[in-house]
Formats: sequence, C-alpha cells, structure tokens
Amino acid sequence: MLLEIIIILIYSIALILIFLYALAQLNLLFNYLNSQKNIEKCPEFDFSKSDEIPFVTIQLPVFNEIYVMERLLKNIVLIDYPKEKLEIQVLDDSNDESLESTAILIKMLQKQGFDIQHILRKNREGFKAGALKEGLVIAKGEYIAIFDADFLPKTDWLKRTIPFFKDEEIGVVQTRWGHINRNYSILTKIQAFALDAHFTLEQVGRNSKGHFINFNGTAGVWRKACIIDAGNWEGDTLTEDLDLSYRAQLKDWKFKYLERVETPAELPVAISAARSQQFRWNKGGAENFQKMMWRVLKSKNISLKTKIHSILHLLNSTMFLNVLIVGILSIPMLYIKNEYEHLKMYFYVMSFFVISTLIFFICYWFMYKKSNGSGLKSFIKYLGLFFTFFSIAMGFSLHNSIAVLEGHFGKRSDFVRTPKFNINTLSDSWKKNKYLKKNISVNVIFEGLLMLYFAFGMYSAFIVGDQGGDFGLFPFHLMLFLGFGFVFFKSLSSKI
Repeated sequence: MLLEIIIILIYSIALILIFLYALAQLNLLFNYLNSQKNIEKCPEFDFSKSDEIPFVTIQLPVFNEIYVMERLLKNIVLIDYPKEKLEIQVLDDSNDESLESTAILIKMLQKQGFDIQHILRKNREGFKAGALKEGLVIAKGEYIAIFDADFLPKTDWLKRTIPFFKDEEIGVVQTRWGHINRNYSILTKIQAFALDAHFTLEQVGRNSKGHFINFNGTAGVWRKACIIDAGNWEGDTLTEDLDLSYRAQLKDWKFKYLERVETPAELPVAISAARSQQFRWNKGGAENFQKMMWRVLKSKNISLKTKIHSILHLLNSTMFLNVLIVGILSIPMLYIKNEYEHLKMYFYVMSFFVISTLIFFICYWFMYKKSNGSGLKSFIKYLGLFFTFFSIAMGFSLHNSIAVLEGHFGKRSDFVRTPKFNINTLSDSWKKNKYLKKNISVNVIFEGLLMLYFAFGMYSAFIVGDQGGDFGLFPFHLMLFLGFGFVFFKSLSSKI
C-alpha cells in the first residue's frame, strides 16, 4: 500500500500545480477582456518634429543564416526611418560560407548610403547575449531594436514603436509575432496556435495589470539606458531575453506591449528545429526560475499578485513536467482506483481537476475567435485544432521535461540556434537544409515507447474492475497516444 500512497501523492501534487496554473490563465483571460474595453493613452514622440525623432540602432544577431540573410537585410533597409538617425548592426557569429555572402550584401547596402556595420567576434562567448552585449558597446542609438534572422518587420515598424518611449519610465516596447507560414503543416499550425495564445492572452493579460512580462528575444525595442541599468545582457541562461526582462522590471522599468503591431516571422517547419527551439525555451525558463525566484519573492516594489503571476510565469515550462507525471501515473492510478473500493471517493474528488482542461479550452477559444470569428463553423475548426494542439503538446512533454530538469538542476549546455528555412509557400521544401541535425535523439525511442505505453492505457480501460471497464481516462490516454505517436513518427520520417 505504501507504493500506492506515494503514487497517489505525486499524482495529486502534479494535478494541483496544473490546476493553479490554469486558474492563473483564467485570471489573465479576465485581464485581457477588461483591457479591450480600456484604450490606454500615454505620451508619444511627435514624429512630425524632426528634433523629437531619436537615434535608433537595429541589432541583427545572426549565426549561419545562409538561407535568410538576403531576405532579412533587404527587408530591414525598407524600414521607413530617417537614414541619418538609423544605424544597423549585423552581429554575425557565423562560421560558414554565409559570412562571405553577408559581407557582400552589407557592402552593397553601404554604397547605397545605409549606416550598416558587419560586426564579427573572435568567439561565441555568451552566444546571442554576448553578441548583443558587444554590439551595445559601440551602438550609437538611444534605443535598440532587435530582430532575429527570420523576422520581417513592416516598413512603419519603428514609427509605431519608438514614439512610446517619450514616457521615460518605459524600458521596453514589445510587439506581437505574426506567422508567414502558419498553414504550411500541422506542426506550424499548432506552433502558431500556442504562440498566438502567448502573444494575446498572456502578454496582454499580464501587461494590462502591471504584472511582469518578457521581452521575446526579437521584434522589440529596448531603451539602451534600461539595458545598462538592469545589468546588461548575461549569457548564463538559455533565455537571455527573459532574464534581462525580469532584472529590468525588478528595477522598476515599465514594459509596453503592443498587441496591434504585428511582426511577421517564420515558424520552424522541421520537427528537429521545433524540438531545438522548444528545448532552449523550456530549459531557459527553468534556469530563470532558479535565478529569479528569490529576487522576485524578496522584492518590496511589487505586489503579492504580481509575485504570484511572476512565479507561475517562470514555472511555465515546468508544467510540461507535471503533465508528463500525470500522464505516466494515470495508468497505475486507473488500476489503483479499481482495486481499492474505499479510495473511489478520492478519485471522484480528484476528477474535479478535469476543469483545468476546460479552463484552457475556454481561454484559447476567446483568443482564437478574435482572429477567426465565433460562428459554428469556426468553433468546429477550433475543436479540431485544440484537440490536435493539446495532443501534440503532451507528445512533446518528455522532450521538454528533460529540458526543464536540466534547467532546474543547473546542467550547462550551449545555445543551439533554431535553423531557418526561408519557407514562404506550401510548395517550398526544407529537406536539403544543411543546418538540420542528421542524428536521431535517444529520446525519440522513449517517445515511441510512451506511445505504446498509452496504447496499453487505452486497452486497460476495457479490462479493469468488475463492472465492464473504466473509460474515464480513455480520452486522456488517446490524446497522449496520438501526441507521442505524432512526435515519434515525425521525428523518424524527418531523417529519411
């Protein structure tokens, strides 16, 4: 009975943590809906007066981006801003043939009158954070706009973001990500679905109430003085953007999030690229929880509610670990429930936590219908997309849980950038991308085993107990089976 008690205890703790996170998401939904009723006004620079137009530096941190460099540079120079008040830094850590082709492009743009520099380092110390920090030393701009290589800001981007810095308390202006290849595949659709929820529900929900948000690493602008005051870029976590964001807000800098300013970008189309990105984001989130938790809790400048939201924000990636625990233990729990009659009341009470899924369903529906409409046809599409998203997200839970555990236990690893593809249409192919990993992670084997494990869970629904089975967990096990199956087979087929 001791083993059963331990299983029940761990299972219950994981369910409670998921439920608390769901309640936080519900609170963010209320914040989001209330924010739509209020049009916040704040002072802005008047760009009709030349003396109010500040000097801006655009930083482009890149590493081996041969497929997208030309697209990136040609797009950046189209931004409508006075040339005499704009500087572009290409922070190039590349070690392949893209170095030469990028240099040629930059020289061509320099001849056209653009103030653009090709900045090279002797080593990749600090990775992206190190490159940004080194560029900052010689940056002429009072404001620093940052774009990753796959982002394509629109021509009026600076004119829609820089004016908000007239408020001297604002340290960062962040914009919403768009997706130029949203409909390329199931993988890109569910990535877009998840990111859309983050850039609406979470960013607006937190920012509208003054809770901490994060600069998303790209498609945003920093006040240079804010970066310096917060301690500058640090490369001791894999999400340097989240790290500096929290240090800045702990020093009372305000962040301004612009939901209505969309910055298009390319989603990873190969599952190996998505895995790489997910690993970095989730490990970095756990690393920042370890780095920032006590600073947040000890701060005297922020409210209790902001502290709670901040801790849950920093624990965001750890939810994958809780989901994995609940999934794995749900099968022994199925047998325990039908073996011990006196525990059935406990299971009825614990089934209340199915409401967590319902909360996520409701929150994401509000975000989805804003862009896609609220009719019956739209709702039916949403049902299929939510089911697919939830299944595949759970299928990534082993991969992401390993990242989370490495982050919490302090295992160091290099910053592995996400390969870019220059995918714009459904006919574009990524198969010959030279930056894709060719080896299959051992984790893929375990994902295949988990697929079989949850197939056993579905089979168990028919055989447990003496009342003709127990199908309460069957939908959950079906989603886990499909999710791990998708990740497993997609990972194998991408290597063929």
